[in-house]
Amino acid sequence: MISPDAARNIVGNVISFGLFLSPVPAFWRIIKNKDVEEFKSDPYLETLLNCMLWVFYGILCVIFGSAMYASPLTIMGKVIKTKSVEYMPFFLSLVSFLNGVCWTAYALIKFDLYVTIPNGLGALFGLVLACYYRPTPKKEKSVKLKYN
Repeated sequence: MISPDAARNIVGNVISFGLFLSPVPAFWRIIKNKDVEEFKSDPYLETLLNCMLWVFYGILCVIFGSAMYASPLTIMGKVIKTKSVEYMPFFLSLVSFLNGVCWTAYALIKFDLYVTIPNGLGALFGLVLACYYRPTPKKEKSVKLKYN
């Protein structure tokens, strides 16, 4: 017995494949007659743009999702150099880790690579930051009183 998810994927892929092959008879007629006749290019261009944007979306989600999770790592140089985590966003790191773990688990259940990659990296980066975090003792501010 096939699962409902697999059935939806198969039907969706078959119909999508049919959608993308549907202009072939028109293209064949144009090539054969060496004339576009009264055909309009709009539906074909829109279908091409739609496909290109979905690919772009899938790629930009992986790239920008990964960059979002990696952004707290930009402070690591200063943290290592000064041995102070004063400016390291601990709660951002912790929540990034938890968010990355939740979404990675979901993505592995559904096996969605576009969700797995950035969120898996987010869990890893958040774990690195959370493990490195050690509270820095607060510096005492000295107050100098001025006497006349």
